[in-house]
Amino acid sequence: MNEFKQIRKRDGRLVPFDDIKITDAIFQAAKAEGGNDRSLAEELTKEVLAKLEEKYNNDVFSVEDVQDMVESVLIKDGHARTAKAYILYRAQRNRVRMAKSDLMDAVEQILIETNKENANVGNSPSAKMLQIASAASKTYYLSRLIPEEFSKAHRQGDIHIHDLDFYSKTLTCVQIPLRELLQNGFNNGHGYIRPPKRPASATALAAIILQSSQNDMHGGQSFPFFDTDLAPYMENAEEEEVFQAMEALIYNLNSMHSRAGAQVPFSSLNIGADTSLGARKATRNLLLAYEKGLGKGENPIFPNVIFRLKEGVNFNEGDPNRDLFELAMRVASKRMNPTFSFMDASFNKNFGCNVSYMGCRTRVMANRKGPAISEKRGNLSFTSINLPRLAIQAKGDTDIFYRLLDSVLELAARQLFHRYRIQAALKVKDMPFLMGQHLYLGSEALELNDTIEPAAKHGTLSIGFIGLAEALTALTGEHHAQNAQSQKLGLEIVNHMKRKVDEFADSYDLNYTLLATPAEGLSGRFLKIDRKEYGILPGITDKEYYTNSFHVPVSYGISIFDKVSLEGPYHKYCNAGHISYIEMASPPAKNEEAIETILRHMKDCDMGYAGINFPIDFCQGCNHQGIINEDACPICGSQNIKRVRRITGYFSTVDRFNDAKLSELSDRVSHL
Repeated sequence: MNEFKQIRKRDGRLVPFDDIKITDAIFQAAKAEGGNDRSLAEELTKEVLAKLEEKYNNDVFSVEDVQDMVESVLIKDGHARTAKAYILYRAQRNRVRMAKSDLMDAVEQILIETNKENANVGNSPSAKMLQIASAASKTYYLSRLIPEEFSKAHRQGDIHIHDLDFYSKTLTCVQIPLRELLQNGFNNGHGYIRPPKRPASATALAAIILQSSQNDMHGGQSFPFFDTDLAPYMENAEEEEVFQAMEALIYNLNSMHSRAGAQVPFSSLNIGADTSLGARKATRNLLLAYEKGLGKGENPIFPNVIFRLKEGVNFNEGDPNRDLFELAMRVASKRMNPTFSFMDASFNKNFGCNVSYMGCRTRVMANRKGPAISEKRGNLSFTSINLPRLAIQAKGDTDIFYRLLDSVLELAARQLFHRYRIQAALKVKDMPFLMGQHLYLGSEALELNDTIEPAAKHGTLSIGFIGLAEALTALTGEHHAQNAQSQKLGLEIVNHMKRKVDEFADSYDLNYTLLATPAEGLSGRFLKIDRKEYGILPGITDKEYYTNSFHVPVSYGISIFDKVSLEGPYHKYCNAGHISYIEMASPPAKNEEAIETILRHMKDCDMGYAGINFPIDFCQGCNHQGIINEDACPICGSQNIKRVRRITGYFSTVDRFNDAKLSELSDRVSHL
C-alpha cells in the first residue's frame, strides 16, 4: 500500500513501518463506538498514508506524526466519535507508557539507594524490595486506578495523595486497645497467644501487637492509654521488675522490624493521666528506662512518648501525678521525648483525659457514626493541598485565592471519598490482625470475608495543608510572624478550610477533618514543582522546601514566647492533628523550670500538642554524648557520629533525611 520503510519510535529507534498497525488502531477506536466495518478502517488508512506521503515525502516521520495525522483524517472525514475514542485511547497509552518509564527510573535509583522520603526506612535488601513494590504501586494507581482528575492534580502539585502506594490496600493508623488484647489474648497468624501475667511478658506482647498491627497498615501505631492498660500487670511487681520490662520494651521497639524487615514500627505511647498505683509504676519506669537510653546510652528513636497534661491530675503542685510530670520534664530535657498533650485545651477539655495523639500529630476524636473516642479508631487516609501555589496563582487577590482554595478543597474531598469507597470494600482477610483481631471499632462482629465498611466508617478522612507562611508571603508580602495583618489572614484562611471540611462531613456523612500536614514526604516536592512552574520567588520558592503546615518559618528569628503565641490559635482549627515545636540550641538538661514555663505558656495559648527540639549527637566510638559540631568526636576523633533530630513529630537520624529535610535542618535557628 505504501513505500514507507521505517518509522521513528518515541525512544529514537528506527523500526520497520507497518501500515496494518494504523488500520488496527482505527478499527479498535471504531469498535469502541459500536462500529464493525474493517474495510472502512482500511480506506481511512489509505488516506492517512497519502497525507503522510504528501507531507513528509521521503523523510522519516515519528509515531506521534502518524497519530496526529490519523486524528486529522478522522475529524476531516466526519468520524468525530471514532476520533474521540482514538484520542482517548492514545492519551491512555501515553499515560501508561510514561508511567512505565517513570517506574524504571525509580527502580534504577532505588537499587543504588532507597529514597529518603520515609526517614524510618533503611537501605537493606528488604527495604529496597519494599520501595520497588512501592514505586510499582504508585505507578499503577496513578495510571490505572485513580481517576484522571485526581491523578493529574497530584502529578502537577495541586494536591498530594499521601501514602499513594497503599491507596487500595489498607488504612493509615490506629489507636490500639491494648488492655482488651492483653486480657483476652490474640492470634497474629501463627496461633493463639495467651494473656500475660508478669510485667515482662506484658510489655513483650505489647511490642508484638505493635509489630503485627504495623504489618497491616501504612501509618503509625499507638497505645492511647498505655499506663492504664499495663497497670494490672505492674501493680504487685517490684520497681526493678517493672523497670526491666520497660527497658526491654524500648529495646524491642528500636530493633524489631515490620513490613518484611524493612522498617521499625512507628510507635507512640500516651501516658501520664492515670493516678492508680500500677499505672504510676508503668509511667515512672517507662520514663526512667527512656532516660537511661539504649545499651550504650544512645538516644532511643522509638517509641514516641506523649505525656498528657491535665490540671488536677499532674499539672500543678499538689496534683497526684505532679512527680511524674516533673520526671517527664527531666527526661524531655535530656532525650527530647516525651512530647506533651494538653487535655485542658478548649477543643480537648470536654473529653476529660481521653484524647490521644500519635507521633506525627494525628488526633482522632469526633465521630458521626458512633462514640467520640480515640481508642479503636484512626485516620483512613489524608490528602494535602498546596497553599503557596494557590496564593501564587491569585497574584495577591484574596478573593481569587479563596475561589481557588474552595475548588481544590472540593477536589480533595472527592478524591478522599473515591479512596474511602475502595477502602471500605476491602475485606477482613485483607487486614487479618487489624480487623480479624478486632482492633478497630465496628469490626467485632465481622467475619473473614466481610467487607470492613462497618469499621471503616468510624475512621477519619483528612484534608491537610502545607506552606501557610509562603502563601501569606505571596498574598501580602509578609508571613504571619512578620505582620499582624498576615497573622489575621492566616487564621481566617485556616478557619475557612475548617468550615469547608465540616461541610464535607455533612454532605458525605463521613468523618472529614482538617490536618496540619506533617511534611515528611512532601517538604520538597511541592516546592520543586512550583519553582519549575513559577521560577524563584523571594520568600516563597527560594528555599528547598515549604514550611510545615501553619508553622513560623524555621529560619525566622523569633522568641519562644512569640512563636507559641502565634501558632497556638491554629491548633483548634486542625481537629485531625496539630503540633508545634520550639527550637533550642542545646539540651536544656537540669532546667526543668524553664521547660515548665514554656509548657504553661503553650497551655495558655490553647495548644493541643507540642514538643521541645534540640540537637542530640552521640559518638559511636567512645559513647560521648553532647553537641558535636565537627565531623569528628572531640573526645576520641571518631567520625561515626549518630545525630538524632525530630522531623514532623518522630525522631530520625540525619543520615536518613532527604535533601529538602537537610536544607530545612540547616536553616533552623534557635528560638530565644
